[in-house]
Amino acid sequence: MLKSHSCGELSRKDVGAEVTLAGWVDRRRDHGRLIFIDLRDREGVVQVVFNPETSASCHKVASEMRNEYVVTVSGEVALRPPGTENPKLPTGDIEVIAHNTVILNPSKTPPFYINEDIEVEENLRLKYRYLDLRRARMKENLLLRHQAVKFIRDFLDARGFIEVETPILIKSTPEGARDYLVPSRIHPGKFYALPQSPQQLKQLLMVAGVEKYFQIARCFRDEDTRADRQPEFTQLDLEMSFVEEEDILNLMEELFTSMVETIKPEMRVLKPFPRLTYAEAMERYGTDKPDLRFGLEIGDLTDIAAQSDFSIFRSAIADGGKVKGICAPGCGNYTRSQLEELNRLAQSLGAGGLVTMSLGAAGGGLNDLTIEMVKSVAARFLTLDQIKQMAHRLGADMGDLLLIIAGKPGLVDMTLSGLRQEVGQRLKLAAPNLFAFAFIQNFPLLRWDEEAGRWDSEHHPFTAPRDEDVPLLDSAPGKVRGKHYDLVCNGYEIGGGSLRIYTSELQKKLFKLLGYSDEEVEERFGHMLEAFQYGAPPHGGIALGIDRIVMLLAGEETIREVIAFPKNQSAADLTFNAPSPVSEQQLAELHLRLREER
Repeated sequence: MLKSHSCGELSRKDVGAEVTLAGWVDRRRDHGRLIFIDLRDREGVVQVVFNPETSASCHKVASEMRNEYVVTVSGEVALRPPGTENPKLPTGDIEVIAHNTVILNPSKTPPFYINEDIEVEENLRLKYRYLDLRRARMKENLLLRHQAVKFIRDFLDARGFIEVETPILIKSTPEGARDYLVPSRIHPGKFYALPQSPQQLKQLLMVAGVEKYFQIARCFRDEDTRADRQPEFTQLDLEMSFVEEEDILNLMEELFTSMVETIKPEMRVLKPFPRLTYAEAMERYGTDKPDLRFGLEIGDLTDIAAQSDFSIFRSAIADGGKVKGICAPGCGNYTRSQLEELNRLAQSLGAGGLVTMSLGAAGGGLNDLTIEMVKSVAARFLTLDQIKQMAHRLGADMGDLLLIIAGKPGLVDMTLSGLRQEVGQRLKLAAPNLFAFAFIQNFPLLRWDEEAGRWDSEHHPFTAPRDEDVPLLDSAPGKVRGKHYDLVCNGYEIGGGSLRIYTSELQKKLFKLLGYSDEEVEERFGHMLEAFQYGAPPHGGIALGIDRIVMLLAGEETIREVIAFPKNQSAADLTFNAPSPVSEQQLAELHLRLREER
């Protein structure tokens, strides 16, 4: 090794020791007679002192050093002179008196500061990702990711799971998104697909008798660009045989509770994890991935609004719509511009507009409320009793602001969910240092695709229907609930899974309901249906997004901050400038020819 110690491991116990260090120049300070550099490696930073009286040649080399030069330094560990200690550094009590130094490699001036955690334009960071990853926060994120994945592996290994790698080049099958296709040179005109998930492979492993499988799996989806999505991502893939839904949910609760307590002990976990049905989550929070760190639950005001003379409410209800709202506590004094800002947000989420209702000044109770205190365009069309009923329904009090949306049920829920998140952020209502995990259960098995005019899977076509709902597959498919569950945390979905169909008869029935012809079923899924005829056990599993989990653990806002080499929001790799053209020879070997766009 070119070094005997890491920079960050030195301490008072090493005083008097001769050490050899290697790393990058983090900072350089030339005080004339003395030159100081902060030397950085993966483990931390230590101060090195170059004194011409100790070594003139060493001091001369140090005078040539600049930030990000790669150097080695040999010297003696010493206590810093009294009063010069740096309490901000773990190594702040000591320094290394240099006896010898070598510049291994100079550095150009970096395009951004590496030794400062300052805002840098993201595409510049991604172009020079190898420099960005030198920054302390990014190194900490990589280390945290390593710790999380190692914890998962150790946890599952201790419980009898085995890690099995599955192929990257597989058959193109419908998984809910567009496949990345790989042309075969050996089989002209035929293609592999990159897996969107190892779904069918892990089910076949259950047929194979593996019983407890997991994998830190690479997955690929050729989706249209959306915020905070990556075309390639990593998931914890897990499958178990002879299990019921509770077995998987309890395992996940134990995994994430112990992971947080081990890796991020300063954080709290809401436990036991709440269980919400899909219908309950949508009714109370307007989303199937609610942030449970704060309240502000949605209230249904339709029955009260139906008795009012407010035309916006009455027309929405007449069209089969709903009137719902939330309370923004303490916001009754919002200005016109602040109210308009919330209205624009509601409109951006698809609503026609937002009805606001200010309940006077704080102090006293709702019994003291008079119609003159209420500020709202709807006030003159509502009785005071109706306003008080709405306020009670939303848990409001004097000085609060009611935010009310009228329209189609789905649109109302989505808009109020967005407003709830906005108010929660503005008022800083989310409990700090809390991971509020929850399970969402009883999703609809199917959804109607208006454009295609057919049923589609809410999750994927291998999800089992609830036993009591199987008869509804023939008479009312839209009412069938699946044995499907999601794990959510702090407003994010971090994973989803289900108990699977494991008989060929039921699987064929579902494929037929989804509109697949017998020929399509045989061509795409024949291998699965045949496997189910050789003694397939009951089984189920879950897939969890490693990138999202680490993002939450790190307190970051986007998964790109916890992936070593991510794509940007246009799915481009700026470090390698990919995707990029290939040669005519490569295309010819793959029996492909590009067609000019018209």
